[in-house]
Amino acid sequence: MSIKEDFLVKTASGLYCKYGDFYLDPQLPVKYAVISHAHGDHAKPGNQEIFCTPFTKEIMKLRLKKNAGANFNLHGYNQTFSLNDVNISFLPAGHILGSAMVKMEYLNTVYLFTGDFKLQADRTCEPIEFCNADVLITETTFANPDTKHPDPITEIKSLNQISTNILLGVYGLGKAQRLTSLINDYCPQKNIHLHYSIFPIHQLYEKNGINLGKYKHYDRKEMKQKHQNQVYLVPPLTFNSYNNAIGVTRVFASGWENLQHGNDGKLYISDHADWDDILKTIEEVKPKQVWTVHGDGNNLKSYFSNSLQVKIL
Repeated sequence: MSIKEDFLVKTASGLYCKYGDFYLDPQLPVKYAVISHAHGDHAKPGNQEIFCTPFTKEIMKLRLKKNAGANFNLHGYNQTFSLNDVNISFLPAGHILGSAMVKMEYLNTVYLFTGDFKLQADRTCEPIEFCNADVLITETTFANPDTKHPDPITEIKSLNQISTNILLGVYGLGKAQRLTSLINDYCPQKNIHLHYSIFPIHQLYEKNGINLGKYKHYDRKEMKQKHQNQVYLVPPLTFNSYNNAIGVTRVFASGWENLQHGNDGKLYISDHADWDDILKTIEEVKPKQVWTVHGDGNNLKSYFSNSLQVKIL
């Protein structure tokens, strides 16, 4: 086993693996793109050969239409395929439906790229699945010892204390489906209305066997006439445009403190790993090195300064 320090390098197009001649979640169009999941900051348009899970393709086709990519190569979890001399397989990342960690094997060395991931239970997506790896390439979105995500069930139950109708800001893919499921489970008296951009994603989840419970297209008349138990799920742009909405309680679901400011209520529900869960992931994977991406890796570097090599890509 010999770790290649240049196995992944950061370029203008994204993280590049020269040994397999492919990019992970490229930011500009490339020939060979391995895509971890369908969120827009990871699944960009215009790539020639895309390697991803089947559900990631469905969302990309829904959102990007003819610009989704030239050719899709689909692989389920734990199915090995090769790009040049690198053997690749996808493991569930627990982030959203179809999200994958990317396991890469080269010259008897295992590199595991997390993409975005979470450890919290979520019945609207596949639970995370770990493997041992020599190098863990992890997102560090919330890699701060002060960040600890609260229990999502306790958080969602707080909506029961709101008597007025609720304008609930959510990300349309993953968060909206997770919250629909949680509201149906723990706030069953609430009626869920969906923004037009979110409804078709719910339908894709249902098509893929995820029962989200009850929901409907946004009904303006019901939201106006009924003064309680109506929850309108809207994407961030719509939420921000309703800044002066009257007769509703404005709440935004996020793990970010700054996105809670200026609203009528707070809802700390995140689809990323917090500090403790990143440490738990490192414990499970047992890497010899940790490389960090998508956030600030300095806290991890300090924490492991005497016990584990941490490199910020």
